Amino acid sequence: MSSSTARETPPMRFLSDNAASVHPALWDAMRAADGGDAPYDGDRLSHRLDEVFGQVFGQDVAVLWVATGTAANCLALSAMVPPHGAAVCHREAHIEMDEGGAPGFYLHGAKLLLAEGEGAKITPESVRAVIDPIRDDVHQVQPHAVSITQASEYGRCYLPAELEALGALAKERGLGFHVDGARFANAVAHLRCSPAEAVGPAQALSFGCVKNGGMNAEAIVFFDAELADVVRYRRKRSGHLQSKGRYLAAQLLAMVEGDVWLDNARAANAAAQAIAVEASERLMHPVEANEVFMRLEPAERETLRAQGFEFYDWGADAARFVASWDSDHGAAQTLGRAIAAL
Repeated sequence: MSSSTARETPPMRFLSDNAASVHPALWDAMRAADGGDAPYDGDRLSHRLDEVFGQVFGQDVAVLWVATGTAANCLALSAMVPPHGAAVCHREAHIEMDEGGAPGFYLHGAKLLLAEGEGAKITPESVRAVIDPIRDDVHQVQPHAVSITQASEYGRCYLPAELEALGALAKERGLGFHVDGARFANAVAHLRCSPAEAVGPAQALSFGCVKNGGMNAEAIVFFDAELADVVRYRRKRSGHLQSKGRYLAAQLLAMVEGDVWLDNARAANAAAQAIAVEASERLMHPVEANEVFMRLEPAERETLRAQGFEFYDWGADAARFVASWDSDHGAAQTLGRAIAAL
């Protein structure tokens, strides 16, 4: 293939759902919001968030928008964990591996206590293994919250019963319960359960929008109104109270009204399945959401890249492929066949 032909052939991108395009419905909503209204979160769209998300989850909620998932996770946890405390999470959780120390920054030095679990999912037993040895005295950092990821960093989904078990442990030990839902829509689409069942007895959910067709809006959904009242002040202090918040609210409303969030997630999940089905013998984890992890040697990865596929290496002998709401299903099938042919 000549270099000119290579430039003309669009790459088949499976790098990250963060790189996906913005869904047309969200662009339309932002254009419709492009008029005068109250600044910050005083606009009519921001005022509707509690009601609309309350309908999604079937209960009263308080919803705050922020610009990034990192801010959503860390602000939610900041209301649960004091500077001298800790949150328990999986050792490969996003807040541990991919947020540049932001939890320590937002939580003013609080620690993360790392638990084990297959598929980047923690269990009550793995949480107990971390917190039970901690003495109840001032010389050791005390746990104050549990944070899980739905779907997990390896694309695995917590079943409703698993969420209930973790929630029961958190309640028993007096711990807060936070869910990082960067790919929450993908989990709901896979589980085919209600959003309330997919979040379980959590006190706060970081509801992902950007990975699912949004531009720059994420939601923190609080099932405990007192936590929301704390974070309203901390959102301002952290620089996330945007002056034109109506554009963030418009994206979130467009995402959940009309079920755009679930339609997008189903499309991304289906593209991931198209990859997995063609090369199932190389799978490292069951594909339950929109991420596919494959065993691939360095030379095999370079062969795929030479064919126009874009993806991330995942350690020395593996790769991660992430499908998005706008992934081409045919390209996903082609990728799977190319992997199978290696």
